[in-house]
Parts: sequence; C-alpha cells; structure tokens
Amino acid sequence: MTIDIADVLANHEFGPQEGDSRPVFIAIAGGSGSGKTTIARSVVDLVGREKVVYLQQDAYYRDQPDLSPEDRARTNYDHPDSIEMELLTEHLDALRNGAAIERPIYDFSRHERTDETYRLSPQRAVIVEGILVLADPELRNRFDVRVYIDTEPDIRLMRRLERDIVERGRTVESVLDQYQKTVRPMHYQFVEPSKRYADIIIPEGINTGAIGTVSSMIKHFLED
Repeated sequence: MTIDIADVLANHEFGPQEGDSRPVFIAIAGGSGSGKTTIARSVVDLVGREKVVYLQQDAYYRDQPDLSPEDRARTNYDHPDSIEMELLTEHLDALRNGAAIERPIYDFSRHERTDETYRLSPQRAVIVEGILVLADPELRNRFDVRVYIDTEPDIRLMRRLERDIVERGRTVESVLDQYQKTVRPMHYQFVEPSKRYADIIIPEGINTGAIGTVSSMIKHFLED
C-alpha cells in the first residue's frame, strides 16, 4: 500500500503547533508478532538514534513482587491492566516537558522488573510501540500520529513463537497455551478494536514502504 504523506499531513495536525518546542509523539500499535518492533527500530535507525526516544510498552508491565513465580506466570499479560499505563503516561509527559526518565527494565523469563532502570533523555521525536498503545484513552491522546500494523493471525503467531522461545526463554507449549488462553481473546477484545483510532493502517507488517512512510513523516517534522 502506498501512503501519501502530504495527504496525511494535510488532514492531521501533525506535531506541535508553531511556537511549541515539545517533541512529536508517534504510536505504533498492532497485534503481538505484527512487526511493530522491527518497523519501530528501522524507523529509529533511519531517522537517527540521537534524535528519537524509543519506548516499548512491554517495559512497563506491572511489577508483582507479592505474587509467587507460578502466579506471575499465570497473569494475563495481554490485558490492559497488566501494563502500568499511569507510569508510561507520566514518562511521556516528562519527555514532553523536557525532563529525562528512568524507564523500567523487565525480565520476561521471570515475569518481574529488575532493580535497574534505563535513563532516557528527551529528544525531538518519541516513538512508543506496543499492542495496547491505542487502547487506553489517556495514553492514546498523547500521540500526534497513530500507526496500526495489521498482520494476519498465522504470521503473528509464528513470529511470536520464534520471539518468545529465542528471546524470552519460553517453551513451545507455554507459548501456545498462552496464545489460546489470553493472547487471541485479548487481541479481539482490545487490540483489534483500537485500530479504529489509527491515522495510518499498514497491512502485512514489515515492508519498506511502511518504514519509509513513518520515517519521512518524522523527518518532515524535524526539518521544520
């Protein structure tokens, strides 16, 4: 799909208005395994890592130290309540106001936050990526442009299997069990409906046109 950047900009108040020095905020949403992370990282590389703050919603899973490891593993991590939206929104507001943030670091193999954080200084562009970034009204309203990556379920499942096994130390059985019990139903309850809030819907996930479109939009703003 070809997206006319001029049309998007003409029909949307993209970025801060004249005289406002705040950053431009971009949301990249879509189902688990849709290609959000690959697109977001590619955009950051094209725009320039020194110009963009890149946040993953997954870093903001709620810490649950009062639960046993078994109970933490049974948590529904695809429900909006599993994300500390308040902290993510607070961090976006801090970046908007020119303040640095301490982003949590989450250990997916243990289902808990580590004691360390990652310090991020404000830049002129902020990209936030995650399955639920368009599902929460308070968070959604922080973004100037909202992108949704629309990828077929079978492709998303294959990508999720590979990611969770290789990067998060999961077993095939645990990934499939979670997919059936929470990932799939939560996708249709929360993620898929949030697509209606997107300014741009990109089909089939990873493609050079999508990466180029989002990168060009950010560069357009940065050059103003």
